[in-house]
Amino acid sequence: MPKIADLLAAGRTLSFEFSAPRDPEGERRLARTLFRLSALQPSFMSVTYGAGGTSRGPTPEIVRQIIGLGVTGMPHLTCVSHTREEIRALLDAYAAMGVENLLALHGDLPPGTTEVPAGHFTRAIDLVALARVRTDWSIGVAAHPEGHPKAADAASDLEHHAQKLAAADFAITQFFFRAEYYERFVEAMAKRGVRTPVIAGIMPPTNVEGIGRMAEQNGTEYPREIVARLEAAGEDVDARRAIATDEATRLGEALLAAGAPGLHLYTMNFSEPARTIARNLGLA
Repeated sequence: MPKIADLLAAGRTLSFEFSAPRDPEGERRLARTLFRLSALQPSFMSVTYGAGGTSRGPTPEIVRQIIGLGVTGMPHLTCVSHTREEIRALLDAYAAMGVENLLALHGDLPPGTTEVPAGHFTRAIDLVALARVRTDWSIGVAAHPEGHPKAADAASDLEHHAQKLAAADFAITQFFFRAEYYERFVEAMAKRGVRTPVIAGIMPPTNVEGIGRMAEQNGTEYPREIVARLEAAGEDVDARRAIATDEATRLGEALLAAGAPGLHLYTMNFSEPARTIARNLGLA
């Protein structure tokens, strides 16, 4: 399977993100979605890793399904709540599957836990370092164009991002809705001498409440004009989907014009509107 750093060097990338299903119906829907979106020949597909251990188990199996469809599969891996030996075992298991790409993340502590156990990783950059020793993979990290919600202040947040991106081969952003946040972030990294490719993450805004909750958790601005459009659509699913497609397409156009090396669509395990957005942007 190609390495994402090589794909980025060759040109713009298109990628999709999926999460582990919670029930049999979710499994069936995800299988359909993987099949439909793989037909667009994306650069790669990524699979999330459950926060606090809630859905870690299925991630390797979904990555295996993606590889079976002829698409490069990339697992997410969180370092918090894992010992170094556990991380080494996971990396070895993925290597045996033919995986050559990884998104290294900090992750969330299990519910009810407030401190990282002694001997465990505390930063994503430490996971990057271990993966470098253990593998020759292409390694990505997360980026937060509007700032990490738990950062002490903007200056220290940018310095931390600079260190993390400098250690990685690429980054994928948290979702956002205004292209200027991405442009400012990339410019801030460049001023610090960091030019690691930053793939822009796009979340099609399919509803008011769900996106609102995620935006609040992530410290993401949820533009009032998008909220107003969704509220006006009411319970009309087709209208909401059309709004999500339109907003994401416009954002994608602005990001590509700004020089984004790739777009990463958060699918929520649905093939639409991701499929339409990719085609609108000429990336399918």
